[in-house]
Amino acid sequence: MPRGSKESYTGKQKRQAEHIEEGYEDRGVSKNEAERRAWATVNKTSGGGKKSGSGRGKTENKEPSRVGGRKGGAAPKSPAKTRRAAERSASTAKAKTAKPASARTGTRAAATKSTAKRAAAGKKTTQRKKTA
Repeated sequence: MPRGSKESYTGKQKRQAEHIEEGYEDRGVSKNEAERRAWATVNKTSGGGKKSGSGRGKTENKEPSRVGGRKGGAAPKSPAKTRRAAERSASTAKAKTAKPASARTGTRAAATKSTAKRAAAGKKTTQRKKTA
């Protein structure tokens, strides 16, 4: 078989190479360079032609495809990460000036009072485990 022959590749590998090649051409890479890169990616992924011989059942390495996708750019950032520094510092200042836990309603003391009221009324209450 002459060097560069694609006879030993399966139909799936040929389709993959064609699809990858089109992607490179869409990005402005020349036809020859796109074809070369596409077959290099297929070889890296599948380990070469798989039409005959042993080793057809080996798993595919998808890392070459993932690397290309990662080079394209990061996903959009979440809104929390795009907040300006002034907004972040404002919310931090607000949190620092909040009332202390003892001044807030719904504290442990208030919870204990409501539990005592329920117990006096004969309602079922759940007790926390005491830690030593």
